[in-house]
Amino acid sequence: MDKTARYEVLVLAVPEITQDETKDLEKQLEKVVQKEKGSIISFERWGKYKLAYPVRKKEYGVYFLARFTIPKNQAILNEITNVLSVKFETIVMRSAISALDNTTSLEYQRPRSLEEAPIATEGTFKDRRHKSYEQSDMSDNIGDLETSEDFGLGIDEQA
Repeated sequence: MDKTARYEVLVLAVPEITQDETKDLEKQLEKVVQKEKGSIISFERWGKYKLAYPVRKKEYGVYFLARFTIPKNQAILNEITNVLSVKFETIVMRSAISALDNTTSLEYQRPRSLEEAPIATEGTFKDRRHKSYEQSDMSDNIGDLETSEDFGLGIDEQA
């Protein structure tokens, strides 16, 4: 029975994170993992993404994915969580650690970040409005609007 396990930690950092802070984050993770006789498989900067909802009043965040092998021990995972949430509390907005199957391939399809997205140029967007919503048609339909009397609301206009 194998006594080591593979894990990954996905880190959501503030969008203003610097290269020095990134290197420090990587070094601290590596330090904790190596202290416990483990090894870092990879540490990747995924890039900047728009978040589905604000986190710490931020609309954007930078994702990092670190994969590592360590002995199976919950205390080590707790220490990694503490390092991310205490030492890097101003940088790390969220983090999640997941166990990986030792037989599964480490390849994955990373989503394209905002930094990698193509820049829109003039003329790339088409006007896709339906003809029924053009301004000339809108003015013709104003007379068709129903009044409150048509709905039988009984609103007294002599108030």
